[in-house]
Amino acid sequence: MTTAPLTDLTPEASPSAGPAGSRQLDLPLALSVGFLLLVVLMAIAGPLVVGDPNAQNLVRRLSPPGTAGHLLGTDQLGRDVLARLVIGSRVSVIVGVSAALLSGVIGSVIGIVSGYLGGWTDRVLMRLTDVQLAFPSLLLALAVIGFLGQGLGTVIAVLGVTGWVSYARVLRSEVLSLRTREFVEAAQVIGVPRGRIMLRHMLPNVTGPLATILTLQVGTVILAEAALSFLGLGVPPSIVTWGGMLAIGQLYLGTAWWLAVLPGTALMLTVLAINLAGDAVRDRFDPRTYTS
Repeated sequence: MTTAPLTDLTPEASPSAGPAGSRQLDLPLALSVGFLLLVVLMAIAGPLVVGDPNAQNLVRRLSPPGTAGHLLGTDQLGRDVLARLVIGSRVSVIVGVSAALLSGVIGSVIGIVSGYLGGWTDRVLMRLTDVQLAFPSLLLALAVIGFLGQGLGTVIAVLGVTGWVSYARVLRSEVLSLRTREFVEAAQVIGVPRGRIMLRHMLPNVTGPLATILTLQVGTVILAEAALSFLGLGVPPSIVTWGGMLAIGQLYLGTAWWLAVLPGTALMLTVLAINLAGDAVRDRFDPRTYTS
């Protein structure tokens, strides 16, 4: 009796697995990072490249895209739309990054302290988190800005203070699992102060979730700032913002579509790129979804 030759039972590398698959999956990330770098570059070097975004030329008002000297057209006052888009990116970048960092600091402190100390401290901080979570953040931002007045610093502070809940809840759950680990118990046994344990042992071990939330929060803040500017309660009208451009553009949708479509597209692509980058950061730090 002859036996059939043994076949190679080693699984073949699939196109979507391993280094080759990683290169394929990195294309959206590369495009997202490239677009975000372009937005940041516009925010930094924009004023050196484009002209005055508030310069008016009523003779050329509502010129369509492609007009000589105005690549993306002009608005109802003859102001160059491209210049306003470039300058408007500065507010989105500044507010998005600053408010997300402020939220991250507040939420990290509350989440780590609550998870590590436990007891009545945990109960008090979590009830505070529940109250903040139950109250609509945008409505709270509208109320505070209506009371304090418009301003870039006010918008950053309000959006930063109202956005810390997601950080606190996620980091608390991470710390609850970390505080029973051997290295934490060993540090407690030898008398390491609590503050040092939280700073030197807890914080470095939650940087993955923290980076993921921080990345995604930037997009959320940019949308919130655009919504406030659209409603006229963001930064002062003299400062060019994408939300402010949308507010004006929606009045001219029937005659000058580019006034609303262009800033809306810029806002959509920026937030989409941030979300894709946030997904990549999550996959990188989550061992359940990331494969090296």
